[in-house]
This record gives sequence, C-alpha cells and structure tokens, in this order.
Amino acid sequence: MTESIPVTRAVDHGTAKLMPDIDRERAWLLTVDGAPQSYVDLDEPTHLEFEYARRLGHVLDTVAEPGRPLDVLHLGGGALTLPRYVAATRPGSRQEVVEADRALLELVVGHLPLQEDAGTVLHTADARAWLEAAPADSADVLIADVFGGSRVPAHLTTLAYAREAERVLRGDGIYLANLADAAPFAFLRSQLATFATLFEELAVIAEPGVLRGRRFGNAVLIAAHRPVDTAALARRTAADVFPARVEHGAALREFIGTADAVGDEDAVPSPEPPGGTFSVG
Repeated sequence: MTESIPVTRAVDHGTAKLMPDIDRERAWLLTVDGAPQSYVDLDEPTHLEFEYARRLGHVLDTVAEPGRPLDVLHLGGGALTLPRYVAATRPGSRQEVVEADRALLELVVGHLPLQEDAGTVLHTADARAWLEAAPADSADVLIADVFGGSRVPAHLTTLAYAREAERVLRGDGIYLANLADAAPFAFLRSQLATFATLFEELAVIAEPGVLRGRRFGNAVLIAAHRPVDTAALARRTAADVFPARVEHGAALREFIGTADAVGDEDAVPSPEPPGGTFSVG
C-alpha cells in the first residue's frame, strides 16, 4: 500500500477497517466492527503496539535461545502481527496461520504484505477443525488469539480443544492464549483449570489492576510441560509502559480455586467486554 488512506471492507464476519497511524509512516491499525484486532508497522515488524501482543512477544523471546528458528502455529490471523514478529526475530522459522475469515485474510495480505522470507503458510479454516487434523508433535509454539467479535468462541475453550493443542505441541512446546475477563474471573479460572488437567506448568500475564478485579482486560495464558522462565518474563513485563505481573505456582493455584475444566457440553464464549472497552472510533 503506497497511500496512507483508510480502507473499509465487508469481510466474512463483519466490517474490517485498516487505518493508518499518523505518527508512523507505514503503520496500520486493523479493526473489525470497531474492535481493534491488530497493529502492524511494515517498516518495523518487531514493534508491538498492543500490550497483550508485547506480552506474547516476551514469551516468544524467552522460549528458546535468541534467534533460534521455531515451528509456530497461530490460531487467529488478524493482521499477522505475531507471524511478522517471529519472522523478524527468529529468521528461518516455519509458521502456519489459521484464520476463519477468508475475506479478512485477503484484505490483510493485499494491503499489508508479509515479508518475502516470512516462511509463513496461511490457511482459511476453523481453528479447532484445523487443529484436529494437524499432525502430532509438529509445533514448538501454539498461539491462540481467536476472537469472534470481542469474544473467544466457546469451542476453543474446552478440554477436548486443549487435548488437541497438547497433541500438536512437541514435548517441550509452549501453548499461549490471549484471553479477556474481569472479576470474578469465571472464564479465566475455567481456562486455567482446563489446561491444568493436561500441562504441569501454568502462568498468567496481566496488568495488576485486571488481576485485582478493578477492570476488564486481557490476560495471556501460558501452558507447558517444562518450567517457564517466569523470572525473565516478570522482568520484561514489569518494564513495559503498562507494567504487568506474572502469576504462577501456588498463587495461581489459589487463583484457580475450585474452578472446573470445561467440557464441550457446557462451554461458553468469553464474556462480552463492557461497552467501549476495546472499541475505537
């Protein structure tokens, strides 16, 4: 895209808008039905504007030695912010992106093309259906950032879904999910309880104000079979413009409390954000 003019297009699941950032020459904000989905700087793919994306980036930076290529599976495409980040920070990585909205993917690729050497294959499919057909032990990292509007779809919250994610990950792989909730955290607790049935190591990254129940916000869930470098993550997230806390171990078990794992029969989407929480314009 050579001209910095907004683009609005009807996509499969709403109305998408690409809006230029007046402060950064080739940077764009993607919204769907007014909800911010992604931010991309074509000249600086390592720039992560959204706080939750920065937190996911911190995990990606610490999951293996710097620069080592990884096999990464992204459920949810948006404007392909994190695939661009991985391609820039870990050259040679093999990445697959699963996005249900074909028209949205076409809009993004048409106006915000990926780096030529991104090593990224794009798929139009339902995230869970694609995951169920994916080969076992094929990913080092699985990132779930799927929202129908502003809510995580119910079929991506269950124990059956988590089992498929665990199957596709290698033994030392890491599962990451961008979730959103507020006190009393019924959704977030249920997600932690669900992944705790399969993974020995869990952590959550979120702003202290969110964790204290003061407001609705994002929380990054981390699940693995091996210890997560929570000390490194805590240092990085504390240094952000909007500092976050890393919860793990006994504190996280206490947070989960008596929450149960989620079955397909009782799955619900993540809660609707309060009016205006994630909307722009």
